[in-house]
Amino acid sequence: MADFIFMLTRDDQTIEDCLEVCESIEALGISHIGFKDIGVGIEIMRSLVATIRRSGATSYLEVVSTTPEACLRSARVAVDLGVDRLLGGSDAEEIAAIVADSDVAYFPFPGRPRGHPTLLGGGPAEVANDCRRFEALGCAGADLLAYRAFEADPLELIRAARGALKGELIVAGSVDSPARIRELSEAGADAFTIGSAIFEGAFAPGKGDTLAQLRDVLAACAV
Repeated sequence: MADFIFMLTRDDQTIEDCLEVCESIEALGISHIGFKDIGVGIEIMRSLVATIRRSGATSYLEVVSTTPEACLRSARVAVDLGVDRLLGGSDAEEIAAIVADSDVAYFPFPGRPRGHPTLLGGGPAEVANDCRRFEALGCAGADLLAYRAFEADPLELIRAARGALKGELIVAGSVDSPARIRELSEAGADAFTIGSAIFEGAFAPGKGDTLAQLRDVLAACAV
């Protein structure tokens, strides 16, 4: 089963009480925790990375900035913060160059992401070509917005990316049920992110508590 990356985000931005939430979930032993590059200031991001590191989890920063200039700034922030993994961004060549001399592993967006909240354009062939290009750049893998796609079937995109990629394939966005976790895992994803579905109580309807939602995600991953 694919690994669960808990994103401290809602509606594609980091939640204001991210530090408190991160501390409150430590007993669950979640080993992958991330946040977005918008929603909170740099000092809170810095404290958040330190908190994630103290918990023993791998830290992720996902870029949702929409302009090339902002994406490059976010990549520099990722290096400055010392996150373990940087997700997203469409300017793969330039971002890869920024993180090249750091310990940050980079996972660009294949396809054509647009807007905020982000949607994904492009079909399986385009996604596969992008993944091969990322491999050539030395990227650690790809961050695929499969369930945000509006021009292709999500599972076809996952299979196309998996077939073209030797590195790790992360599926991000709109993963909101055990069935979806199961199908993305079977299609070849190595990991997936969930943020909004946790904080909105959508993953386990009827259970409004964040810890209860997270326990249900972890249980789905253990099947």
